[in-house]
Amino acid sequence: MADCPLSVEALSPALRKYVDGKAPIPLRTMGAKGLVPAAAPGDLVTMLYFLSFDADPAVAATACKSAASLPERIWSTALRSESIDAPVLDWLADRLATASGALQAILLNQATSDETVARLAPIVPGPLVDIIRQNELRLLRHDDILRGLCRNPNAPASTIDGACDFCVRNGLVLLDVPQLVEAHRRIHGTDPAALAAEDSAATLMAEYRAELAHDEAEAAGSMPPPTPEMEAKRLTMTQRVLKMSVSQKIKLATLGNREARTMLLRDSNRLVSLAAAQSPRMTDGEILGLANSKTASADVLRYIYEGRDFTKIYALRAALVRNPKVPLPTALKFLPTLQEKDIKELARDRNVPATVQAQAKAWVIKREMASKGPTDGKH
Repeated sequence: MADCPLSVEALSPALRKYVDGKAPIPLRTMGAKGLVPAAAPGDLVTMLYFLSFDADPAVAATACKSAASLPERIWSTALRSESIDAPVLDWLADRLATASGALQAILLNQATSDETVARLAPIVPGPLVDIIRQNELRLLRHDDILRGLCRNPNAPASTIDGACDFCVRNGLVLLDVPQLVEAHRRIHGTDPAALAAEDSAATLMAEYRAELAHDEAEAAGSMPPPTPEMEAKRLTMTQRVLKMSVSQKIKLATLGNREARTMLLRDSNRLVSLAAAQSPRMTDGEILGLANSKTASADVLRYIYEGRDFTKIYALRAALVRNPKVPLPTALKFLPTLQEKDIKELARDRNVPATVQAQAKAWVIKREMASKGPTDGKH
């Protein structure tokens, strides 16, 4: 199991004995055949993924075969779960490539990595091409997705033209993609070669590596505050970021440091702010800050309150209930999941939405009446 890129922590404790390399081969074979009682679909496919790396070739082959023959009721649930790890989704894309609907579910899952989508982009059948095209944030965030689409023989010319036009209008420049070069000429009437030397996320991060590293260390409390010279360079960096195209901002939001994310979370373009919120470097503390923010965009807040992993965090649910920018149905859905002391506080808080306060008061009254118990009708 040494070559498996995932930690065994990704697997539920009840199933770890089946993937333990020291376990008897019959037990591992049982796991590879999927003969595990009451395993949730996501856990089951993750276990099969682990066993595909088993040191015993027969066990590994059995796990792969089991994955390829999973019943739809299992894989359809697993592939729609955003808590499943990206390497597992990538592996299943090959095992279930011929299962109708499986690739579609993988392409629609936000947990699927951009690298997996880029790998699938040149080969997916025609009906799935438009799913890739419609995910505009992925197109601008990962250049190889558009490259793959443009090589796909199943992709309608109109879809490719639409994707390229969108990317050109948002500042993406890929001189090795003829369709994108042609789209640039069609839209701007100029050759895009001259734009290749402009600021990019990669060049900016390379040039300001020391400042970015200092920011991360300072946030961790291991560095002194920046010098006036560093502050001046930061200002210059900020000015350059503001002049970037949308596609470059998205790349910087994805790869940059906390300061870059904070700046780009406020960007007026929803794709840029979403890219910052979805950055793999985003911390739980930053997400909690967004849940508390009265200025966070509706798209960013939706990304948070629709994320199952995020809403498992109690402090985050409490923040969402209090945030007036969160839709009332969502806030009211989370309200009963809060602790009694917090609901009582909401009932007294005039700064929360009136409907939330009223529902909190109703909950408190109902709770108090229930605690008194039924009366016997005597006076």
